[in-house]
Amino acid sequence: MSNDDLKQSVIRKCAELDIPLVGFAPADRWDVPLFEPWVPEEFRPRSIYPDTKTVIVIGMPVSLPVVDTAPSIWYHELYKTVNALLDQNGYRIASGLTARRIPSIWIPRDGYGSISVLKEKPVAFFSHRHAAFLAGLGNFGINNVVLTPEFGPRVRFASIFTTAELTPDPIITDPLCTHCMKCVDACPVNALDSDEYPAGLTDKKTCATRSEALNNRFISPCGICIRVCPVGEDRKRYQREDTSIYDEADSRHASHHRAWKHVRSYGGR
Repeated sequence: MSNDDLKQSVIRKCAELDIPLVGFAPADRWDVPLFEPWVPEEFRPRSIYPDTKTVIVIGMPVSLPVVDTAPSIWYHELYKTVNALLDQNGYRIASGLTARRIPSIWIPRDGYGSISVLKEKPVAFFSHRHAAFLAGLGNFGINNVVLTPEFGPRVRFASIFTTAELTPDPIITDPLCTHCMKCVDACPVNALDSDEYPAGLTDKKTCATRSEALNNRFISPCGICIRVCPVGEDRKRYQREDTSIYDEADSRHASHHRAWKHVRSYGGR
């Protein structure tokens, strides 16, 4: 099987697993800094699995109408479900390639044990955000997460390191972020900087501290900055193009606010 045929088989497998986003990046893309600060050498694919030739990145969305209720038990459960599916499917894709005599390994969507651990060391052993960017799935927004054309920032990622040399996808160079600052203004703990990424970085400890408090109430993660982001085709799909829907003073959207308040009133502390 040619490398192009193998790539198409991975794409077909993702379609079978209802994974809407998949991208391919050669491991050596990490060795050419595209902005500063860049991914340190020890966090690059070949430092983690020296045999890596290609990184396959898969992405699954979190449904916008559920994110609209965040923070809530509904979004909490959706987040867990999407994470579990990413881990399971990443493992399946890697195992399928390995069964074809193409050694491959899956990297879980999170690389830390708990939020309390993240507060002390706010870095995972591998960044799926940078992997998604280098695999052509999106680029960084003011809120420091990767925005995608399809789902804006409302998507989670996992990665597969493979020894196959697969045809890479082009990096998206046109910025997707509109610099509307809605995420900065909406952050309840002022953890976001208004400077463009990477000049402006998230106050990770403040963000993690809020997540820890929400987790103690069983309604983490926060989700507010990705809820208000206007980027993504999913906004059209769910009729959320007008972000004034999040303005509680706008009586046109009173029914939505009643619905969200109802969901937030149950299932957590």
